[in-house]
Amino acid sequence: MTRFVLKCIQIAVIALPLLAMRQDKPLKVIFFGDSITQAGVSPTGYITKVGEMLKAKGKDVDYELAGAGIGGNKVYDLYLRLEDDVLSKKPDVVFIYVGINDVWHKSSYGTGTDPDKYVRFYEALIRKMKAQNIRVIVCTPTVIGERNDNSNPQDGDLNLYSNLIREIATKNNLQLLDLRKQFQDYLLKNNPQNVEKGILTSDRVHLTEEGNKFLAERMLEALEQK
Repeated sequence: MTRFVLKCIQIAVIALPLLAMRQDKPLKVIFFGDSITQAGVSPTGYITKVGEMLKAKGKDVDYELAGAGIGGNKVYDLYLRLEDDVLSKKPDVVFIYVGINDVWHKSSYGTGTDPDKYVRFYEALIRKMKAQNIRVIVCTPTVIGERNDNSNPQDGDLNLYSNLIREIATKNNLQLLDLRKQFQDYLLKNNPQNVEKGILTSDRVHLTEEGNKFLAERMLEALEQK
């Protein structure tokens, strides 16, 4: 047996256990957002449901899920707590799901986020995560009102901010989870009475159990996407 072959065997003996350990380590996933994500860890929340879906597929041991949502948060708030609530946890994957309050608070409190500032803070989040080799999945904001004919008061802004996120995803070569489009498509088919709430949301924004299930399915599809 040549010295080269012996060396290869020695490397394999050392490397294989390390590779096994790496494969056995669960993928750490953080869902980073506002009150929708804060509620996601409740018994009927979407993060809980993602975990249940993974368990049903026998894949729960492969993932470690965590929510990092705080009610009322806008993109600026996420930037301020990024280090403590995300980077310090050393995640492998982060879903950024923020934008509802950046739009909603313009009319409800007069304190929303202007589009240019929204983009700057969003891209600052991305830069810091990419510097740690985190897989970032960006999500468009969903709905503020469930009417399916673009007659909800904030539909225009939500469409604008969703387009900004689509552009950010393209510019930064990131995976996009287009929740805005998926919610709109669902409501077009499942809201024949064109009601403003009660299909996927309880109050036009926060999710019903069906809404949490729908969101969990979309999140899991994105997570398992290669």
